[in-house]
Amino acid sequence: MKEFSLKYGCNPNQKPARIFMEDGADLPLDILNGRPGYINFLDALNSWQLVKEIKESTGMVAATSFKHVSPTSAAVGKPLSAALKKSCFVDDIEGLDDSPLACAYARARGTDRMSSFGDWIALSDECDEVTARIIAREVSDGIIAPAYSSKALEILKTKRKGAYNIVRIDPGFVPAEIEHKQVFGVTFEQGRNNYKIDCSLLQNIVTKNKTLPEEKAQDLVIALITLKYTQSNSVCFAADGQAIGVGAGQQSRIHCTRLAAQKADLWHLRQHEKVLSLQFAEGVGRPEKNNIIDLYLSDEAEEVLGDGVWQKNFAVRPEPFTREEKAEYLASIRGVSLGSDAFFPFSDNIERAFRSGVSYVAQPGGSVRDDLVIKAADSHDMVMAFTGMRLFHH
Repeated sequence: MKEFSLKYGCNPNQKPARIFMEDGADLPLDILNGRPGYINFLDALNSWQLVKEIKESTGMVAATSFKHVSPTSAAVGKPLSAALKKSCFVDDIEGLDDSPLACAYARARGTDRMSSFGDWIALSDECDEVTARIIAREVSDGIIAPAYSSKALEILKTKRKGAYNIVRIDPGFVPAEIEHKQVFGVTFEQGRNNYKIDCSLLQNIVTKNKTLPEEKAQDLVIALITLKYTQSNSVCFAADGQAIGVGAGQQSRIHCTRLAAQKADLWHLRQHEKVLSLQFAEGVGRPEKNNIIDLYLSDEAEEVLGDGVWQKNFAVRPEPFTREEKAEYLASIRGVSLGSDAFFPFSDNIERAFRSGVSYVAQPGGSVRDDLVIKAADSHDMVMAFTGMRLFHH
């Protein structure tokens, strides 16, 4: 296929629209079902690069959930604890423990379910039946993978009344070294960002504490690769083989850190016994449960717990999750990893990250205030590596 005509571009008024290879070659993908749009393909091609690079760097299968050209999360195929399964709404999925790929997507989708509603999915390996069964019951726009089992393809083709977007990518495709982009009629040209991200980037540890366990180094690598395909400015929190909070597209780095930290805090709180034991009213679906849980964990909890309201949401009225209880629980968390796509200009980012359990940091370094940032990290016994590599993506 040389080109594919799109219904429209980013918006319905932007016509005509198509994807094609500038050199006249065949496209490195096949559309197996549906009719993906302009933004779908932006998500597809960025998300595919992300999972491909995580697989190459870690040796583990990977999955990501994308929305509006940024990942909500990315994860490798590590088994889920019982609490995490329930938090991710996959505790009823048969065969989950036997499919690392399904575990990876369950983690990625379950990290920030509010943001993942209507996501684009990328898988590093062939989509299997278990993964397809998870996807089948979620609201999603489409998927890209290098292959699909016959059963998985059959399941996915039933989504959206048969119109679900399914794309197969050539896993061996390597794009040209030079890439182009047009803005307002002006053509931009740059070398493709093919910098390899792996544990070798973490050798320059600048803090007093220089103990970086292998699994924490892997989390930092996952955070950095996730940032490589996240709209900048961006900060990513990671734990247990997955991104647990992505702060994307903020003009201020402290706002990136706060946003990522808030999402990471919610990821932890969703696994608290108070949340896992919520008894929802009959007929409440997964998307509604996500909204209810988010409100239950917020300062506006009365919106779902108030008299005359809770009965619509719960079979049994839950006890409030007080601010003090949440703070105490979050204060017990340590060992979270953090990546930043550019240097931290002020130590306030470190202070905020510490309150959300961060113990390991990877950032480019190069700020005139590096000494103050290092001092702040040392005050919390953090391990911080300067990678010397910026990861802006626009």
